[in-house]
Amino acid sequence: MAHNAAQGGDDGGRERLVELASARGVSLSALSALIGRNASYLQQFVHRGSPRKLEETDRRTLAEFLGVDEVELGGPARDTVFVTPIAAGRGAGLSQTVTKAVKWIDIPRLALGASAGPGALPVQEIPSGTLRFSYGWLRQQGLDARALTVIEVEGDSMEPTLRDGDEILVDRTPRPLRAGVHVVRLDDVLLVKRLERGRAGTVRVISDNPAYPSTERAEAEVEVIGRVVWKGGRV
Repeated sequence: MAHNAAQGGDDGGRERLVELASARGVSLSALSALIGRNASYLQQFVHRGSPRKLEETDRRTLAEFLGVDEVELGGPARDTVFVTPIAAGRGAGLSQTVTKAVKWIDIPRLALGASAGPGALPVQEIPSGTLRFSYGWLRQQGLDARALTVIEVEGDSMEPTLRDGDEILVDRTPRPLRAGVHVVRLDDVLLVKRLERGRAGTVRVISDNPAYPSTERAEAEVEVIGRVVWKGGRV
């Protein structure tokens, strides 16, 4: 959908940010996490006008991820360059606006759930659609699209970090284990849990929701499918 460049000016891009987030199915809290802010940062920006405008680096990251020009999020008007004609005549001195093309990558959604509750039995990994990400944003995060998968979270054992129905971007690039949220296969059950190294040769499998127990398992028993690098969900 095309938008007039002036739309972002009056309200600092607040209304347009809400439209873009809704169109992508991404919550403002998830976008706040994307720019390294607390969960309510963009809610306050949109509904309370604080901050008055987005910081340049935050605006650039959001625009890159959402696939729009920064001007739509309250950024300055595009730079205009004047074309020097080879010879005087019709069209001499006309200006043109330089707009960078946005490249998109479609990441497959898999028809399986990563349970944050009792656990989901593994099923055949058949794509059930795609979720589109900005190529520039993926590159900025150091992610290789060929190793990425989107899956839906089921259950509440990882609340408040992840909620039932959230979609997560999973990086399946083989790497040494480091602390963080991962999708794992444990006892033939697919789970999303926080992992930390335990005693020698063990891994702590942690539920962020204190109502669920955490365990310590032998490292060989925990098959790491991938690391969770992004989440999106309903507000």
